[in-house]
Amino acid sequence: MHSPSPLPLVDLPVRRLTRGDLVSCADLSEDRGWPRDEHRWGLLLSAGTGYGIAEPAGTGLVAACVVTSYGPRLAAVGMMLVAARHARQGIARRLMRHVMEETGSTPLALYATPEGQGLYEEFGFAQVGRTERVLGRFRAEDRPAAVTTRPAAADDLQAMVRLDLTVFGIDRTHLIARLPAFSDRLRVAEEDGELTGYAALWPSGDAHVVGPLIARDTATAKALVAALAATTDRPLRADVDARHEELLGWLVERGLEPGSRTAVMTYGIEDLPGDATRRFAPLTIATG
Repeated sequence: MHSPSPLPLVDLPVRRLTRGDLVSCADLSEDRGWPRDEHRWGLLLSAGTGYGIAEPAGTGLVAACVVTSYGPRLAAVGMMLVAARHARQGIARRLMRHVMEETGSTPLALYATPEGQGLYEEFGFAQVGRTERVLGRFRAEDRPAAVTTRPAAADDLQAMVRLDLTVFGIDRTHLIARLPAFSDRLRVAEEDGELTGYAALWPSGDAHVVGPLIARDTATAKALVAALAATTDRPLRADVDARHEELLGWLVERGLEPGSRTAVMTYGIEDLPGDATRRFAPLTIATG
């Protein structure tokens, strides 16, 4: 008696991921040449909803992604990864179709690598911006920063949420509340008792990542980055909104080198909500 033929990979069921899938998700990152980033996966799986396709022959995952919901106005798709051995077999398309069915009429946003951008365009996503990655050893300036910053305290959290709401145009309380535990460092800038910016520093592989980076102006963004950079001896990484050319130029002057670019894409909405002039770097970028 013949055993039934295995399902084609594109027909395998998509299931919800849990924190129990953390190692398998990190294995996928490593498989694609990214840092394992179990720390980041842990944040995203607790703050969002993970979707994955289990490896039919053995353990682990064929593919995974995470959707972070911000209510009916927006959801972000991230960490869309397919194991290298199963690449170019329609699996990312299968997973993306499932995500879009699950999210229904909710507008979507994501960051697309050049390799993935065509797939998202097939689904109706349009590019609305881009980010540029910089990475390297940060060289401190000789003169003190023009803006004073300090480590964030517990009672700054409400002010951070209020500022974040005006900058992002959506309520991200469930992410911001996790930042103190997620970050190695968290700093704020304030003037006359008013919070004018905040930034987090968190580990990724052998580097430290700056993000999110929210600031009233470029001088405030520079001060936050410089203060965070002074607390680590690891290489520094940031994914900066390409509109902020002055900050990007300054980071390169300070020793960081330009790296990969990603396209900011949206579906069902013409642009990201909020105030892009104060949004210098996101919390986390990772989409195929």
